[in-house]
Amino acid sequence: MRKRSVTDASRHYLAAGLALYAGVALAILSRVAAAQVPEPIAPLPLTIVVNSARASIGERLFHDVRLARDNAHSCATCHPLAQGGAQPRPRASAASDTAPPRDIPTIFNVGFNFFLNWDGAINTLEAHAEAVLLSPNVMNTTWPELLAKLRADSDYVGDFRAAYGQPVTRDNVLDALASFERSLITPNSRFDRYLRGERDALTPAEQQGYQLFKSYGCIACHQGTNIGGNLFQKFGVFEAPDALPPLTRAIDLGRYEVTRVPRDRAVFRVPSLRNVAATAPYFHDGRAATLEVAVDTMARMQLGRRLTEGEIGFIVRFLHTLTGEWHGKPLPVVTSVTE
Repeated sequence: MRKRSVTDASRHYLAAGLALYAGVALAILSRVAAAQVPEPIAPLPLTIVVNSARASIGERLFHDVRLARDNAHSCATCHPLAQGGAQPRPRASAASDTAPPRDIPTIFNVGFNFFLNWDGAINTLEAHAEAVLLSPNVMNTTWPELLAKLRADSDYVGDFRAAYGQPVTRDNVLDALASFERSLITPNSRFDRYLRGERDALTPAEQQGYQLFKSYGCIACHQGTNIGGNLFQKFGVFEAPDALPPLTRAIDLGRYEVTRVPRDRAVFRVPSLRNVAATAPYFHDGRAATLEVAVDTMARMQLGRRLTEGEIGFIVRFLHTLTGEWHGKPLPVVTSVTE
């Protein structure tokens, strides 16, 4: 009887010990799993590898007015690097009688976008540079006249020869511009530091804004390294856009102009939210002058939600943490939008 009782007791304690061990193990595994849940947004790399000699030529080209036929404006005219890489006014880009003007997106972090332009018609920086150079509404140049200008400049001739082992050519010009544009990254935002484990980089209110951003569905379109830029979405899913003043000469059909597929009417590339506080106004037509208006518009039109002023405020606080650094300094925040 005594031996049997000891065996029963041993089994009892063994079962209890196993249960306790299982509970502890489960708790540990749950914490580990929770800690390893990947965030839908990845931090920007602190540096990227580019050919510095080629990027240096591209920087000069980017600021050179000779790339335009009239020698009056450069790439930097529409993408001023001191102003967030975009102009602070709505619908700034030139347009023909048949194409509506669109807001100019920022050039910063453009190398992380899967598609370019609001309609996604182009998906490489080289192709985009050529389209801008040859467009009658932008640079309005031709390769023969542009190459003639550059080949008449001894500094360009020497630098291209040193960087490419070739004279100035179409392909080298496009590669140099693209190399410089790929170098235009703005790392080390406070949110990037937060993602890398520096949890006090964001205030409690900003962290609450990020949680609302995720829980309300903004993250469905604005994710990845560039917090957007990698998919398309219809502008006005749950609610039609408010009418704009009649400043355009044509209705903007978005991606439909590229694909001619009916479902692509009013579909546009989802923009990156990197440096969004420094790149007002917002949307393809520049309709929103402030982040508060932009957040409210997106909530109503894209998510079918009516947010309170408090909720909008929390999300806007979070969006301000996405401002990165250029040459070691945070980009300046846009405080007003010009007409």
